[in-house]
Amino acid sequence: MAALLLGAVMLVAQLQLVPSRPAVPGAELGQPELVRKAATLQDEIREGAAPNGSAQQLPQTIIIGVRKGGTRALLEMLSLHPDVAAAENEVHFFDWEEHYSQGLGWYLSQMPFSSPHQLTVEKTPAYFTSPKVPERVHSMNPSIRLLLILRDPSERVLSDYTQVFYNHVQKHKPYPSIEEFLVRDGRLNVDYKALNRSLYHVHMQNWLRFFSLSRMHIVDGDRLIRDPFPEIQKVERFLRLSPQINASNFYFNKTKGFYCLRDSGRDRCLHESKGRAHPQVDPKLLNKLHEYFHEPNKKFFELVGRTFDWH
Repeated sequence: MAALLLGAVMLVAQLQLVPSRPAVPGAELGQPELVRKAATLQDEIREGAAPNGSAQQLPQTIIIGVRKGGTRALLEMLSLHPDVAAAENEVHFFDWEEHYSQGLGWYLSQMPFSSPHQLTVEKTPAYFTSPKVPERVHSMNPSIRLLLILRDPSERVLSDYTQVFYNHVQKHKPYPSIEEFLVRDGRLNVDYKALNRSLYHVHMQNWLRFFSLSRMHIVDGDRLIRDPFPEIQKVERFLRLSPQINASNFYFNKTKGFYCLRDSGRDRCLHESKGRAHPQVDPKLLNKLHEYFHEPNKKFFELVGRTFDWH
């Protein structure tokens, strides 16, 4: 019987998940059902051999972005909850073709072992801005809960640049100043990728084609930095987790300049790459950046029925 189950799982895992034409929410209902059966069979096969009765499960929650919005901080804070099992690395299953082509079996293998009562979470910030991802996630599980963490779009642009700049510095490679990216022919360079990633309303429209707002929770990344506990409480409620994370789990590290975590008497902070100082930008250019995002921000607020304290 086990051999038959294993054969069925391998067959399902090899099925192509990408439909031949664009799908709409609710279409091809047989495919998600097939995926759920595959996951169930895989869990049954693995369960007997897994340590302490745990098993690898497909994620019930995904942190979909945004890049430089605070996804790592959110995942680390959420991992304080005993009922959360988090994938250690960014999986890039839905946005990288070389991963997606390997099927759900490969995706499952990237997940942590978890108990039946635990919620499996993975985070890949690039998901939010990748056009193909919403449909692919919906095909896997239309009932999945999605977490999106956003910051002031202007600040996110500066953080985006800062990360790439330091990556080049570590490799002893030169990198242009941020002004060279932001300005072209005396005007704001609207083709700069970092700017496009901060046009939240464009990417949100794509996600809302496949998921209702009730399946998504937007975390205020700026508030998470200033006062993390209230924001993480909202996440607990959205994920229907019992309130286990407390204010005592957070303490402000004056040396680093941001909040760190305290878990079972053990203190831990985010990697030194987090919280780096942004480059100095001419105030006039910064004002241009704020003006550029004014209308896109309004459109995003209308989409989600909520405002944020952004420039």
